[in-house]
Amino acid sequence: MMSLLRSASLLRIALLADAAASGATGLLMAAGAGTLTDLLGLPENLLRSAGLVLLPFAAGVAWLGTRATISRGFAWTVVAVNAAWVFESAALLLTNWVAPTALGYTFVLFQAAAVLALAEAQFIGLRRAAPRAVATVSA
Repeated sequence: MMSLLRSASLLRIALLADAAASGATGLLMAAGAGTLTDLLGLPENLLRSAGLVLLPFAAGVAWLGTRATISRGFAWTVVAVNAAWVFESAALLLTNWVAPTALGYTFVLFQAAAVLALAEAQFIGLRRAAPRAVATVSA
């Protein structure tokens, strides 16, 4: 059984914005890691790996946002993953694991703030969306 949502316009907009931002950031980091590492002071492998993680995430979030009926469970998973991303971004800056430049700090803080804003919009959208009758999903 899966809880589904109907008419979730704020949630849908937040999911699609998340997909677009994650996809663009993922492409930038995956393709431009070599150039970005000097500008940001972040390891090339970290930038490339994070970018490559974002690409399938963006595709999945885009798929979810384009469904006629959005799965409440999948949408909550996106919120949780976004919250983890924000936490890990903060942890990255608070540890001595990396030594970012001023632009690197700005980049990490800006993307974390954007992800937090999207997660908040998704959270609000989930809270506002009217649950539909619980439907069974055949395996």
